Formats: sequence, C-alpha cells, structure tokens
Amino acid sequence: MRDDAIAGFTNAAIVLPQGVAFAVIAGLPPQYGLFTAMITPVIAGIWGSSMIMVSGPTTAISAVMFASLSGMAPPGTPVYVNLALTLTIVAGLFQLAAGMLRLGGLISFISHSVIVGFTAAAALLIAVSQLGGVLGIEIEQGGGVIDRLRFVVGNAGQADWLALMIAASTFGSLILFQKMSRKLPAYLMALVVGVIVGELSGARSAGIAMFSALPAVIPSFAPPNISLAMIAELLPGSATVAFVGLLEAISIGRSFALRRHERYDANQEIIGQGLSNALGGFFQAYAGSGSFTRSALNAESGARTPVSAIFAAAFLLVLLLMFAPFVDRIPVPAMAGIIIYVAWRLVQFREIHHIIENSRSETLILVLTFLTGLLTKLDNAIVVGVIASLCVFLHRSARPHLAVMTPAMSRGRRSMRGVLYYDLKSCPQINFMRLEGPLFFASVEHVESEMRHVDRQFPGRKLKILSMKGMGRMDLAGADLLIQEIRDAREVGGDYHIVAAHFTIVRALKKMQVLEALGPENLHPSKGDAIEATVAQVEPAICRTCTIRAFTECKGKPAPKSIDPYCDPPVIENVYLERKKW
Repeated sequence: MRDDAIAGFTNAAIVLPQGVAFAVIAGLPPQYGLFTAMITPVIAGIWGSSMIMVSGPTTAISAVMFASLSGMAPPGTPVYVNLALTLTIVAGLFQLAAGMLRLGGLISFISHSVIVGFTAAAALLIAVSQLGGVLGIEIEQGGGVIDRLRFVVGNAGQADWLALMIAASTFGSLILFQKMSRKLPAYLMALVVGVIVGELSGARSAGIAMFSALPAVIPSFAPPNISLAMIAELLPGSATVAFVGLLEAISIGRSFALRRHERYDANQEIIGQGLSNALGGFFQAYAGSGSFTRSALNAESGARTPVSAIFAAAFLLVLLLMFAPFVDRIPVPAMAGIIIYVAWRLVQFREIHHIIENSRSETLILVLTFLTGLLTKLDNAIVVGVIASLCVFLHRSARPHLAVMTPAMSRGRRSMRGVLYYDLKSCPQINFMRLEGPLFFASVEHVESEMRHVDRQFPGRKLKILSMKGMGRMDLAGADLLIQEIRDAREVGGDYHIVAAHFTIVRALKKMQVLEALGPENLHPSKGDAIEATVAQVEPAICRTCTIRAFTECKGKPAPKSIDPYCDPPVIENVYLERKKW
C-alpha cells in the first residue's frame, strides 16, 4: 500500500497538466481531461489484466476524437461535449463486445507499424493545431495539417512575440526538467514556469489569452443526450477510437507484463478498457486508454498493484481542490508549449528508423498510414494501415518458403542446412525440400512455382523428400498439389517421401487421401528415416561416379576410387556468422 501510494502521488502530479493538455487536444474544456484521469484508471485498473498499466486520457485518442468531431460542432461547445461523451460510450460498447467475443488475439495480426505511422501523423496534427496558441493568433478550426500550416504561414506577421516567449520558456524548461530526473513532476513544474513568466511579463494586460476557471473539479453523473441518428453518425469515429485504444492498451500492458514476468490476458484487458469508457462517458469522462508515460512512471515509482491507479485518482482530486482557483492564471501559450512537447515525444524516431532499415513491407505500411493521416482525415489512417497490414500478412502467408536442404556437420552433429544459402553440394539423385508455412488455397500456386524452380535448379533428381514439419496447416487444394507431385515423380521412374510427425498434419494427410496416394511406407516421422529409405532407392551406377557423398547413408554405396567412400558431410563452422546476410 505504501509503494502504491507513493506511485499514485507521483502519477497525480504528472497527470494534472497532462489532463488539461489532452483535453485541449481533444477540443474539450480542461476539466474533462481531469475527469478522465480520475475515472478511467480506477475502472480499468479494477477490471483490466495489467498490474502496472495506468489508463487515462492519451494523445492519440484525443487527436482522433478532435479529428472525428471538429467537423460536426465547434470544439468546446456543449454540443461538441455531448458528441464526445456519446462517442466515448459507443466506443466502450465496441470494446466490451470485442472482449466478450474474445477477439484479443486478432490485435496481434495488426502491424506495429500502423500505430507508429498513425501516432506520427497524429503528432504532426497536434503540433500544427497548437501553433496558433504559440504565436498568439487564432487558427480556423477544421482542416488537415496542410490547410492549418498554410493558414499559420499566411498569418505569421500577426504573431505576438510575448506569446512565443511564454511558450518557448515552458517548452525549454520542460526539456530541462525531464533531463534532470524522470521522477520529477516536469510537466507541472514547466507549467509553473510558464505561469511565472506570464505574470512577470504582464501577459493578461498585454492581451495574452488565459484559461477559463474550472466550473467543477469533481465529476458527476451526467449522461449525454443520445439519439439513434447521433449514434449512426458517430459510428466510424467510435470504431476508430475503440480500435486505437485497444492497440495502445494491449501493447503497453503486454510489454510491462513481459518485463515484470507477470501473466497477461488481452481479452480481460479489453473488457476493462471497455467498461472504463462505457461507464466513464456517463460521468463526464471522454475516451481513454493505457498511457505509456504514466505506466512507465508508475513502474519506476515502485507500484505493485492497480491500487496505485486508485491512489492517483484520489491524489489528483486533492491537487485539483488546491490548485483549481489558479487555473485562470495559466496562459494559453504555456499550455501550447507543453502540448507541442507531448507531440514531439509522440513521434517514435528510433522505431521509424528501425522499421525503414529492416523491412520494406513494414515501411510501406508505415508510409501509407502516415500519409493518409497527413493528407486526409486522421481516422482514415487507421483504416488504411489495418488494410495494408492485413494485405502484407496475407501476402506472407501465401508465400511460404521452400528450401532445398542437405546434411552438414555443425557443432559436432549432423543437421540439415540450406544448399543455396551455405553454397553446399547436394545429392545428384535426391532433392530434400523443407516447406516453411501453410499449404492452402492461397499458397498453392506459389509453392508449385517454387517446386518447378527447384526442378530447374537441380535437374535429374527423381527421388524427392518433402519435410512438412514447419508446415502450419493444409487444405484440399494443398492436398491436391501433393497428390499430383507424387504421381509426377513416379511417372518418371522416381519416388516421393514425406516427413511429418505432428498428429494434425498426419491426420490431414490421411483425411485428404494424400497418404493413400503416397503409401504408408513413404510417410516418415523423422528426416533420418526418410533419408535412409530414399537412399536405398538410388541408382548404384550414378553413385559410382558421385564425389559428393551427401549422406552418411551413402557409405554403403559404390564410390569412385579417388575418394573415401566413408567420408562425412561437410563441416560448417560459426553457423550464425558464416554469411553476412544471415
């Protein structure tokens, strides 16, 4: 309890300015961000699965909410607030349904690059939307990043240098405090610096915009006015908010569970997030999710259980009662400086560099998601990113790897290695192939093409072994391909052997009549059994001129007089360092 109380107090000090900043990003009055920081973490902490994750308002969801609602009503107005709370409830119901249907595993199919690209686009939109506050000019609501930038550039001559100085002092002090110690309430301290600079420079009398006083600091039961027409209009935005929230919460919860060696149930976390939003919307809280910043701070501060989130909510209420009378002294440029810092930290530069360097397909997903969020509506970016990641997944599933293998000695034992990869020589009569991936209707064409490619690369091999130990699953189309391969091999005087030990694969081979075409004697539980049976079928006349001696089973076969008939397979040293492209 002591550790959780200390962590809770630290979290409350951090979320006080963050809650205000995130509400501004979402286009809501400041108190709604604070209400979200009080209610959402308590419900999500009790019902969720993570022991350490703290939920609440987040930058990404706030940006999505603003992008979804700013075209329906002026931000900050009662109509806009009603829309935001309704969207929150509908998003929570979406999440609850997903949790009850146990769809947590589907989140794993969505590429991490979607979130990286989406958050980068959201960060840019957030930063551009705050340029007006930084420069002390009014920016028209609505429009995308390019429209807003064009307006700012066109009105840069009206910038107020005092507003710029207040924003710069807040931004710079926040960076300084963060570098001094991660445990400092840097956001709160930077906000205090901005207030002091504003007071010393006479910002209020100079016409610098100030925040309005908070009408309330304690959330109350206030259901929004909901209609079916409104729900229908909010469905796209609600689905996007629900999806982004689940991606954030599950990725954060799972990462901390792995670090702390704790069990994590994604479906239970989905239910916790759904309840926190569905119930929070009735208590003046807008949509929230897991916060990486607050969760990391929670862990660093020594939190043990979700009770720390309850302490954080209680301490936040105490801090609000103390500081609420001074909210109208906060200059808008000071909060704009904090929000721009939040947007800057939102862009994962290291992760973007890692993706671009290591994966073309993930880079494509990242770029498509980012550009969609930049050039169109932000919620469209999620849709495009999800479709792109699913297309990449299906493309990879439809292109399983087929490799030609041969034995080699590695670390004192015989193991099968790729012929092309290690530049090895294979048996002139036997093609040993290994299939890595599913053999189903979408991959049959690719696998057949790869098999024909193998026949062209290694001609004259009439005996074939196919290892199916790495195969995920097989359907009737895959079975038909195998049956045809078996028949083709035997028509030219050869034979076909299959290595399959897993029960599900063997059962599929029997059920789909592949075993009937193959013959039970040609189905082997191990590579060694398959090689022994296949070597017994080779032509001695070819062995008499073969200098490769690929298999140890070749010792009993005729050999040229110039070589040792009992030689072992080639030795590979430093298996993982042999080739640079490994």
